[in-house]
Amino acid sequence: MQVGMPPSAQIHHASTTREEAQAAVRELADALGPAPKVVFAFVSSSYDLDELGPALQSAFRDACVVACTTAGQIGSNGFQPTGISAVGLSGPFEAESFVIDSLTEMADSVKAASNAIRKRVESLPEGHSAFGFLLVDGLSMLEERLAAALYMHVGDLSIIGGSAGDNLKFEATHVLAGGTFRTNAAVLTVVSTPLPFRTMKVMHHEPSDQRLVITAADPERRIVNQINGKPAAQAYAELVGLPVDALGPEAFSKHPVVLRVDDRCYIRSIQKILDDESIVFYCAIERGMVLSLARPARVMESLTAEFGRVEREIGKPSVILGCDCILRLLELEEMGLDDEVGRFFSAANVVGFSTYGEQVDGIHVNQTFTGIAIGAA
Repeated sequence: MQVGMPPSAQIHHASTTREEAQAAVRELADALGPAPKVVFAFVSSSYDLDELGPALQSAFRDACVVACTTAGQIGSNGFQPTGISAVGLSGPFEAESFVIDSLTEMADSVKAASNAIRKRVESLPEGHSAFGFLLVDGLSMLEERLAAALYMHVGDLSIIGGSAGDNLKFEATHVLAGGTFRTNAAVLTVVSTPLPFRTMKVMHHEPSDQRLVITAADPERRIVNQINGKPAAQAYAELVGLPVDALGPEAFSKHPVVLRVDDRCYIRSIQKILDDESIVFYCAIERGMVLSLARPARVMESLTAEFGRVEREIGKPSVILGCDCILRLLELEEMGLDDEVGRFFSAANVVGFSTYGEQVDGIHVNQTFTGIAIGAA
């Protein structure tokens, strides 16, 4: 090894479709090799989580183990609807997880975690840099507040993350902390390494000229009651050219709305329609907000442009920790592109999950791919 050069990464990918928790964990442990320092696992919500959490912690007892439930996994076979997808990092990595254990009363825990994170980042060994990977309860409706608070208090740390899912049941989503899967919580894992890394953000929609003005809303619950002075679902259905009773996940994924802030666009995706024709969003909304109906751009072009940028800057990544909105996958399935994008992700070494929302630095977004790409050496 050349003096002064960082050692190569030892990164192992693994996936399993075994339905029994102990058997699934044994298969992952065999594939991830001896004594990884960090393990990221993305798991189907169909598992017995009370059994799976301790099993993961026991199998990787010397590692920092990070996990969440999903709306589908991403791994070596592309999109994987069941099982677990995981990656183990060994070699020049150090990691520590910080738990926000009550999102509804997050102020004190965010402050305590932020103080500890700043100290860790300030004491990094020479030549090391750090990033944060955030996993959060995807039904908490508090991702905006959490992402903004962490970004404000932590300081100069790139944070990428995703909201946990439960296979579109919308009942309960979980993150793993201390061997226990829990709700109303988030885990921010700070990973330091001398290896190069880059953050990523990909969306393939752009705003159209069709405007939606939110004229009545319940921001705390992300509910829009009226759009353009009409019942929200009725106004949205008219804009997309569908009857109200045809609105569902496929329509929402195909016709998201966009918020423009300065010269940047952020997607605000719809979760469901309520009986009174109000709309529940995955992201923050408020009365008076002006949105635009989005139109799709070219999916593969947007992916190849961003992934190409990363490869030019740090070489072929050993792994990309990826958070990809479930509505993107539903749209890809509708377009017949899910297999092609799955193969693209597999070839690019993406390991991650389909989310209920994504975080990039201090912002919570929808229908976006966010990721951390880690170079080989």
